[in-house]
Amino acid sequence: MPQAVKRAGKPAGGKGKKKKTSLKYNIDCTVPVEDGIMDVASFEKFLHERIKVGGKTNNFGSNVNLDRDKNKIILNADIAFSKRYLKYLTKKYLKKNNLRDWLRVVANTKESYELRYFQINNEDEEEDDGNGGTSNFQRFFLQD
Repeated sequence: MPQAVKRAGKPAGGKGKKKKTSLKYNIDCTVPVEDGIMDVASFEKFLHERIKVGGKTNNFGSNVNLDRDKNKIILNADIAFSKRYLKYLTKKYLKKNNLRDWLRVVANTKESYELRYFQINNEDEEEDDGNGGTSNFQRFFLQD
């Protein structure tokens, strides 16, 4: 008679208690708001309408809370919530408002994102050419 094989793994007893997760994410919009190209209230409204909880929009309940503090958006979640999903929605908002070409979403800490301008270094590259500070334009038109 074959012997029953015991498998290692979960004990046969009751299910384990799930630990409660409390997540807090920040999105810092200070730079574009101070320059007047973005409105934090419309961004908060966009997030409130688009964030899905349990596969449904407008299903925050007591699990997810979205707040605005001056130029920052603060999301508190008592359930598993992806920081990457927040970045995805932020990029979607920027694209919708034609800001995606000028702003990028950068993670500055483990719990927060920041909206920054793209760095365009054309002036710096021209100065570092070793041409004595003359640009390509000046060299082309001022040839002797």
